[in-house]
Amino acid sequence: MTDRNSIVTLPHDRLRERSKRVGIVNKEIEQIVADMEQATLDWEKHRQHELGVALAAVQIDQLLRIVIIRSNLEDKKDTRFNCYINPEITKKEGAVVEDFEGCLSIKDVYGKVPRYERVKVKALDINGQPVRLTAEGFVARVFQHEIDHTHGKLFIDHIKEKPEAFYRLGKDGKLAELDYEKDIKNSRILW
Repeated sequence: MTDRNSIVTLPHDRLRERSKRVGIVNKEIEQIVADMEQATLDWEKHRQHELGVALAAVQIDQLLRIVIIRSNLEDKKDTRFNCYINPEITKKEGAVVEDFEGCLSIKDVYGKVPRYERVKVKALDINGQPVRLTAEGFVARVFQHEIDHTHGKLFIDHIKEKPEAFYRLGKDGKLAELDYEKDIKNSRILW
């Protein structure tokens, strides 16, 4: 078990495990959510071009089906998050669209990942109350990415057979394609 205020990264084994359902929302769960929020904000402090958009509990080494998503995806100064406990995608809709994704648990690698453009989600909120919503566009992508984490799946699993889909963020904030053979294929860190 690691410090709940730090984010685990590949090749950490727990990132590949399925998370357990939360039975009851209590003070311990509330503290885990607070730790997730703090870990996300700590991660982004020294990243000029990146925003900590969301996090799954497994990323702070807690194998629980908890996801947080930033309330405002446009403003780094807005540090509020929404919490989703036991989130499930009940329906995927629309076209499958490729777009860029990164992950706080995969250092320096981004990928062009196919995701549905709209999803219906059910979960519990931080008060244990049922929530149902429809997410579109980038928020739908975020839900799919984070719910994948609760199943032990990472964004790179969607693109591992696509050498042209891997990128790295440069110091200038721009994405540059990686050399698949040199940087990805035989990387023990990613697989």
